[in-house]
Amino acid sequence: MAGIYIHIPFCKQACHYCNFHFSLTLKRKNELIDALLLEIAQRKVYLRDEEINTIYIGGGTPSLLDYEDLCKIRDQIYSTFKKINLKEFTLEANPDDLSKGKIADIKKIGINRLSIGIQSFHDEDLKYMNRAHTASEAMSSILRCQDAGIENLSIDLIYGTPTMNYAAWLENINTALNTNVPHISAYALTVEPKTKLQSLIKKKLIESPIDEQVSEQFFTLIDKLEENKFEQYEISNFCMNEMYAIHNTSYWQGTHYLGIGPSAHSYDGENRSWNISNNNQYINSIKENKSYIEIEHLNFSNRVNEYIMTSLRTKWGMDLQKITTIFSQEVADEIRNTLIQEIPSNYYTLENNIVKLTIEGKLMADGIASNLFILI
Repeated sequence: MAGIYIHIPFCKQACHYCNFHFSLTLKRKNELIDALLLEIAQRKVYLRDEEINTIYIGGGTPSLLDYEDLCKIRDQIYSTFKKINLKEFTLEANPDDLSKGKIADIKKIGINRLSIGIQSFHDEDLKYMNRAHTASEAMSSILRCQDAGIENLSIDLIYGTPTMNYAAWLENINTALNTNVPHISAYALTVEPKTKLQSLIKKKLIESPIDEQVSEQFFTLIDKLEENKFEQYEISNFCMNEMYAIHNTSYWQGTHYLGIGPSAHSYDGENRSWNISNNNQYINSIKENKSYIEIEHLNFSNRVNEYIMTSLRTKWGMDLQKITTIFSQEVADEIRNTLIQEIPSNYYTLENNIVKLTIEGKLMADGIASNLFILI
């Protein structure tokens, strides 16, 4: 099982919080698409003839692409990789792009899952984040997709904005639940370096997130979604009826994947690689057959620590027996001892060699994982 990720680095408007690679101009869009097609062909052996089960087109804002662009990408993947048994074909989309015509095109292409960047159902929050759509467009886009028969929908929400008090966040959650979408991804607003959000906060033009508010809204999110039969299968991801995001779950479970496009990452089990984060350099390098990929070989401790970091984020937890089998008994014992001695007992459970984070622990997941990292 393997996946393919396609990064589309174009946006019509820059969200204040975003630190992903994107461009606000479509000037070289056609050249970029041609470069993507060439890269797919050039890297046909990367996944070593593994069966492709997922395709994920993300960004950026891939819903800016037209029908022909998306068809070219799909067709190139199918002509390059012979073992394809798609379980999931996802497109990230912004609400303002999801017209009836766009949705019809999406269905014709064979895309069977949409991840819609709602972020909030309140205009005040959307303005703070500098989103391109309105609250009304957010709701209407979901309804249009459902009316068209697209049932596998995921929506993104962001909590912790200073414009969103407890009542507003609860209303956001309830509105999301009332849409009957089967998957919700919710993320705390984070002030990333070199973003517009960081700059505006430093200049005191807008308020910064409040830590106590973030914690309260995180716990409210979990309680409310679980009351409504949603399962928290990863710290930021919730679904009904086991409708997990198959592609994203593969990242957390160590499945191999190929990333195509500027800034896209790849993983083959032994190495991580990433493409250059510059559209012009990416296009020119592929045209001129020059290097555009950086590679990091994962040593023993890298691989152990990646497993710790990713497994603790999921409902399946960190398996100490698996660590023994794949790595060694000594490594498993070291992790177990550190866990018991240094991590507060209310942050985790340990049963049958499986370590799972509690609700309190999930809020501290990154710190817990880093405390358990081995140094060899």
